[in-house]
Amino acid sequence: MKYKFKITGFGYYLPPKIETSQELSKKINKSNEWIISRTGVKERRVSEIDVDIMGAIASKDAIGSKPKPDLIINASGVPKQTIPDTSVFVQKELGYEGIPSFSIHSTCLSFITALNVAGSLVESNSYKRILIISSDRGTRGRNFNESESAALLGDAAAAIYIEKSDNGDSGLIDYEMESWPKGAHLTEVRGGGTNKHPQDKDTTNDDNLFSMSGPSVFRFALPKVHTMIKDILSRNKMDQNDIELLIPHQASSRGVKAYSKFGGFKKHKVMDIVEKTGNCVAASTPLALCLAYEKNIITEGHKIMFVGTGAGLSIASAIVKL
Repeated sequence: MKYKFKITGFGYYLPPKIETSQELSKKINKSNEWIISRTGVKERRVSEIDVDIMGAIASKDAIGSKPKPDLIINASGVPKQTIPDTSVFVQKELGYEGIPSFSIHSTCLSFITALNVAGSLVESNSYKRILIISSDRGTRGRNFNESESAALLGDAAAAIYIEKSDNGDSGLIDYEMESWPKGAHLTEVRGGGTNKHPQDKDTTNDDNLFSMSGPSVFRFALPKVHTMIKDILSRNKMDQNDIELLIPHQASSRGVKAYSKFGGFKKHKVMDIVEKTGNCVAASTPLALCLAYEKNIITEGHKIMFVGTGAGLSIASAIVKL
């Protein structure tokens, strides 16, 4: 066991507004059938409240009646604003004051990265109770001129509450991450920073919208992800049968199904929610976790694996025992 901790709280928020692919088809000039065949997404949620409020709703369910956390980690793909950090706004919505809070940002992999960082902080006795939140409004950044990427994105928030666990054997078994800068421009939002500043005369509206070459990402990432899965299982003397549930980043239907098609996992052991939620950026992974827990697909003692790709291009995986 790399880091001992226990996930003692789960919470999520799915906006009530549903946008079907039939409705979206009018915005991107593609048919409903085209959208479903290319992305696998039949509907996604569209939030009318911002990420801090979404994150706070999910967090309240995760915290429940437990003591307030002594650290808040925001693990989201896109911030509320450039500064200050989004975690401060979530803390305000929770009604807290004085709790240290910061963000861990590795785009769609932020939740998986945050698990590793939170585990190390608990293990070092820096903190005993940590709240991890992922809250994203992917639909705010859609470029309707990029039909496929616009059809993928959805909104959601999810949160977990972790506590130090000295007795027992729950926690993070292993973690791995790799980044490949050759893929940096395959998935990006060019604006919002120093590169495409709002005051620059060459900055366009499209620079502030999401851009992705999905097929290129898939081809680039597929062999790297499956090598990582093989390696992390092997060094922990495990195989796919030892994992109760694989929870991948819900990048696309094709991406999720690749774990059973090419990765050696049985289809029923791969959590797949993309048809009903779309790609919810960093929130997609903890959302899938919370839904699996709510549906009793996973329970205490189960070993689960998180895996995914993110802009960068980065890949990451983690094995956790509940």
